[in-house]
Formats: sequence, C-alpha cells, structure tokens
Amino acid sequence: MTNWTRDWTRESINLANNYDYLDRLYTIYPVISNVRRNLSPEVKDNLASMLLPTRNFAIGELLNLLLEQEVFPIKDSYVAYFRRDRTAIERNPNTVNRIEDTIVEMGYENILREITKPIEANRQMGQHFKNWVNSEYFRCEKTNDINHFLTTDTLLVFIGSDKAMAKVAQDYFGYQGGKGIDFIAKKGQSVVIGEAKFLTDFGGHQNAQFNDANNIISTNAFAPSHYQIFPIAILDGVLYIQNTANGNATNNKMANFLNNSDKLIMSALLLIDFIATL
Repeated sequence: MTNWTRDWTRESINLANNYDYLDRLYTIYPVISNVRRNLSPEVKDNLASMLLPTRNFAIGELLNLLLEQEVFPIKDSYVAYFRRDRTAIERNPNTVNRIEDTIVEMGYENILREITKPIEANRQMGQHFKNWVNSEYFRCEKTNDINHFLTTDTLLVFIGSDKAMAKVAQDYFGYQGGKGIDFIAKKGQSVVIGEAKFLTDFGGHQNAQFNDANNIISTNAFAPSHYQIFPIAILDGVLYIQNTANGNATNNKMANFLNNSDKLIMSALLLIDFIATL
C-alpha cells in the first residue's frame, strides 16, 4: 500500500468517525422531498377511457399502455418478461388477461397513485453529486469544451452529460469500463477520473453500487495512454463506519475492502483538496 493513496482513505474514515461528517455531506447529497412522477394528460385520458364506466379496451391494450410508464402499478413476476418482449403479449392471452383483470379491479385512482410514485431518494444521489460539482460550491474552474479541456495545463474540471463524460474518458484517457463516469479533472498530463456513490446501507443493491464504483479502480479499467491517470472511487456513507454501537469493529465487505485497499478511495468532501495536489 502506498502512504499517499492510503492517506486519503484514512482521512475519510477519520472524518466520518470523529467529526460532523453527515452534516457536511448534506451539502453534496441533500434529501429532497419526493415529488410524484408526472403523467401526460394523454396518458391519463387514455387510462380513464379504458376503465370508465366499464372495461373498454382490447386485450393487451392496457398492459401496453402501463408498460410505457416508469412504474408498473402491481408487482407481478411476469411483467418483466413483457417489458423485454412485447410480442409475447399476443401469444399469451391468459396471462395478459390475468394481469389486466387485477389492474382493472384496483380502479383508476389507485392505478394513478401507483404509477406516479415518487422517485426514491437514494436513486437521486448520483445526480446530486454532479449538481454539486457543477455548482459554485465546487471551487474549481470548469468547462464543457473538450478542446479547451485537453489543451489547458492548469487545473480544470470537465462537466457534461453522462454520455459526453463517458466518451471523453474512453476516447482520450483509455477508459475501458462499461459504467458511467461522474468526475473528470486534469492538470497538465495528470488526469483524475472517478465514479461517485452514496452508500446508504449494507447489502443488496448497495453492495452492487459499491462494486460498480470499485470497477473504476480495478487494474484493467484503463488502457495505457499518454496521460498519468488517477482512477478514484468517490464513496460516501456507511462504508466508513469502523465501530458498531457496542464498540466492536464492523465485519462487512465494504469496511474490509476499504481497510485493505491500496487504491484511491475517498469521500467527496475531500475531492477538492485532492485535485489541488495534482
């Protein structure tokens, strides 16, 4: 392990366990009261006409309409299959009838309530990070002009859409991963490329998020290039907890990886300080 890389991880652990870590983190990852998803007037009208005053649609018509929405109104193991193969709707009338009958029984208002459910707060965290980097609170010069970014020797942060950032990382800096890029900064020939995650708990989806972020610091994430690349996992949340309530050390995958890694892993709260050292 190199002292330089480990110092940033140690400082992140120290910050989380001894200071007002969560208070500071809220400036990057605010929890915003969830607003319900929007439906177009056309979708509402079509749904209403199918259900009122009685069932008024051809087999599969209601299912097709609801598969177009972000949230399906019921939990059913067969729905995912129809999402991936709409042609299966015509071939499986009994299954389609069963699903549509269940939905019709809910009534218009209940269906509407389900398909306009708010986006979960933890699903919004990735965009919060980018909003923070793009804001005045991230005190570095930024650009969305790739030519300016590549030809400037002073410290510069590249901002852009997910697609634009992935293309820059792949085309110019040898990135070979399939996951998104959340942060790119350059000073001279030194380039920092990172993925950011806020891990709210252990297990399940959060472990998958943790693994996604760590892909960027794997040994095969970047092909050789003319630049000195610093891959970084910008991680926040429960992975920095070193002690449980009774004072015993935590025994979890995240903490074990963190304490044994020689890669660049740090809190977003240290990111500005880190890129200033380039």
